[in-house]
Amino acid sequence: MARGFQVQATSITIFAHLLFIAITTLVLVWLLHFREGVAFKSSNPIKIFNLHPLLMVIGFILVGGEAIMAYKSVPGKRRSVKVVHLLLHFIALVAGILGIVAVFISKNKAGLPDMYTLHSWLGMSAICLFGLQYILGFFAFFFPGAEKSTRTSLLPWHKFMGMVIFLLAVSTAEMGLVQYFQDFGLFRSQEALILNSTGLLLFLFAVFVSLSVILPRNF
Repeated sequence: MARGFQVQATSITIFAHLLFIAITTLVLVWLLHFREGVAFKSSNPIKIFNLHPLLMVIGFILVGGEAIMAYKSVPGKRRSVKVVHLLLHFIALVAGILGIVAVFISKNKAGLPDMYTLHSWLGMSAICLFGLQYILGFFAFFFPGAEKSTRTSLLPWHKFMGMVIFLLAVSTAEMGLVQYFQDFGLFRSQEALILNSTGLLLFLFAVFVSLSVILPRNF
């Protein structure tokens, strides 16, 4: 039975990696083909805004999910895997911050109000909690590192909060896709199909990342 679960864990992480590729492809097709591309500096606020879904979905959620799965998908000693986990989460944090900055800049250029939707409230909560989780995790588990007994007692809470923040980010992204769909009236169009497919695959990515945490490591 244990061996069966081990094989299943490998399949779970492999499928999650494939979802990473599929979601990235869909987001790039959406923003580059349907939405005028992306830019940090542009007279067109739409191009700046497009950095927001690009960085939040690919950088914050997908890379963050890969960081969570690192303990089950990256072979090697625990210290090496911990470094990969830390670096991927750092990339996710930087991407999330830049994604937040992009949406503020674009709305300022367009003369639109900030922080008035539940999507924006949850998104800001997710990035703030993620930053706090990263700082606490860095000092408790990496450098300088707490006492072993303290780390042992903190680890379940670290894992729990990590998954809460990850699922909060995914649900916020889903909410953002729905809001975008409604704001632009994307009904029965190719772009609507892209957005709906992205939302569905994001949900599946969250499911498989969650399963990877539950199942045992395979090597």
